[in-house]
Amino acid sequence: MLAQTDVLQRINAYLDAAPKTGARAEAIGPFTLFLNEGHGWRYYARPTPGATGFSTEAVRAVRQRQRALAQPETFEWIDELAPEVSSAAEADGMRVVHHPLMVLAADRFTPFAPPGGVEVGIVEPDDDLAALSAVAEVGFATPGTGTGGAGLVEAAGAVATQNPDTIAFQRGRMLTGLTIAAAARVPGGIAAVGWHQPLDGASEVVGVATLPSFRRRGLAASVTATLVGDALERGMDTVFLSADDDDVARVYERVGFRRIGTASAASAPPD
Repeated sequence: MLAQTDVLQRINAYLDAAPKTGARAEAIGPFTLFLNEGHGWRYYARPTPGATGFSTEAVRAVRQRQRALAQPETFEWIDELAPEVSSAAEADGMRVVHHPLMVLAADRFTPFAPPGGVEVGIVEPDDDLAALSAVAEVGFATPGTGTGGAGLVEAAGAVATQNPDTIAFQRGRMLTGLTIAAAARVPGGIAAVGWHQPLDGASEVVGVATLPSFRRRGLAASVTATLVGDALERGMDTVFLSADDDDVARVYERVGFRRIGTASAASAPPD
């Protein structure tokens, strides 16, 4: 069993490597800025592994570069490995948030069956990926685990607004095995989605979202368990994720995840 610091370092190495599969990296002081100026996801800056000197001036230099390239002014880091970043970002006027960072040991994995009438499985690259993205959009528009009114109708309406270039970018990653998607299907559509991104023996579970009108039924746990099962079958020795808050973390605990650290993020305050 690896010590906590070793696991955090393993996760940190993954988080430094994974963005480079879809972005170029630019060193700015003690930070690495990941840039995708074409189609697809926009990225962020992270502390370069092993670097020190995370000052307010260093944060400001990265933000200036992000603005010059019309990129989001965002940072992400593991707080236990770079605690100085929080105060440096806050001193530069950024909004800092902290989330539970969770890891799953293979012997703690607990499969989670979906409720009756729901089919959960891995999604093929030629499936309707815009429908998956639409579910994520509607789900994340109402954060947390509480139920709400938005459901299949709202998700169907959001399909047309998905960026086709971003969908093509995502499909390309799925075809090369860099991104794996799962979905919970109910009569009439998709109610929950999620992804994991395997790389060099580790994988991060990301983007798990449930339509508000289908929450509190175990769909998020079932989608997460499906993704974890796929990651373990692929031989991943480290599977981790960051939860939005403690309530969401309890969903992941049902699958076997435990908290190991703090995933922190900073963003520019709204105008």
